[in-house]
Amino acid sequence: MNKYFAICPRGLEELLSEELRSVGAAQLRSTHGGVHFSGDWGVCYRANLESRLATRILWLIAQGPYTREEDIYRLAVAQRWPDYFDVTRTMRVVTTAIKCPLKSLDFVTLRVKDAVCDRFREERGARPDVKVRNPDVSVHVFLTDSQCTLYLDTSGQPLWQRGLRKNSVEAPLKENLAAGILKLSGWQPGMPLVDPMCGSGTFLLEALQVALDRAPGLDRGFAFELLSSFEAVNWANLRQAAEARCREPEPMDIRGYDLDEKAVRATRNNLQSAGFGGIVTVDRADLLEVQPLTEHGILIANPPYGERIGELEELAAFYPLLGSALKRNWPGWNCFFFTADLRLPKLVGLKPSRKTPLFNGPLECRLFEIRMVAGSNRKV
Repeated sequence: MNKYFAICPRGLEELLSEELRSVGAAQLRSTHGGVHFSGDWGVCYRANLESRLATRILWLIAQGPYTREEDIYRLAVAQRWPDYFDVTRTMRVVTTAIKCPLKSLDFVTLRVKDAVCDRFREERGARPDVKVRNPDVSVHVFLTDSQCTLYLDTSGQPLWQRGLRKNSVEAPLKENLAAGILKLSGWQPGMPLVDPMCGSGTFLLEALQVALDRAPGLDRGFAFELLSSFEAVNWANLRQAAEARCREPEPMDIRGYDLDEKAVRATRNNLQSAGFGGIVTVDRADLLEVQPLTEHGILIANPPYGERIGELEELAAFYPLLGSALKRNWPGWNCFFFTADLRLPKLVGLKPSRKTPLFNGPLECRLFEIRMVAGSNRKV
């Protein structure tokens, strides 16, 4: 049994733990920003292929105490790196730390790179080439105040890169965070869904993949395919099974709107190139004017956060109009707003039934749930 660490956006750890359990992971333990788990290679492959929430899956190689850089070098040089990947593979070292007392993480990165290359020279008489961008293999170093952990990345490109979003607008939401927000909203396939500020269509694309039971990793490759331990037949069988269960696209009550024509075009192009063209509705419309076609459903929006004074003032004027539009047009719907602007509920004038802390990268945000009770706005 191997040990792994799955990284995810902060706030989604418990949901990720449930997801990993569903692909056979054992010994699950959540921590800030991820989940520790164990499993065979099949579990690792399925986690990469199936996870909608993880950012990447790291394979634990070694762990040990340190007080200075040379302790880290000795831990790294003691590992049999040539058993893990071939000398012809390009590599890089990535270092992250929490409360690390050492002066330079760059120097730690250099020493671990030296250790890996020294071990290869000793055993193979040659060393792998270092490639900072898109290497075959990434060694990840994680430092606490006294512990060093060495991992090998099994994912490659971040798992939120599904390969579906060809066109993008400014500051798009990462796919795994969008998938987590969808999960937190309680949306299920068959329920009406509206994103009235759809941007490049991230929520729509994630919802469609869930509705069609399509594994998010089907259209991409993974770093584990380049490791010496790669089980090609096992992987081919898992991938084939995932492809076989995909449902055929059919029209769904999933709708996207945006005031920006460029965003509408980007969403339509993304849906078309993903093979989802014509099965959802995407139109140019103002959130304040959009009206639902059903009595109940889920509305999810990621409004602008406002980073400058002028933008904050514009949002302060917009929020009361949004509150009026929700009362007027959306009774019976559960409305979710993901934002870093914590003024939203007060200025909208509606009390959230739930506030879920989430992080968009380093930015602390909230997912506000506002239940629009049909026939009585006072109870909201």
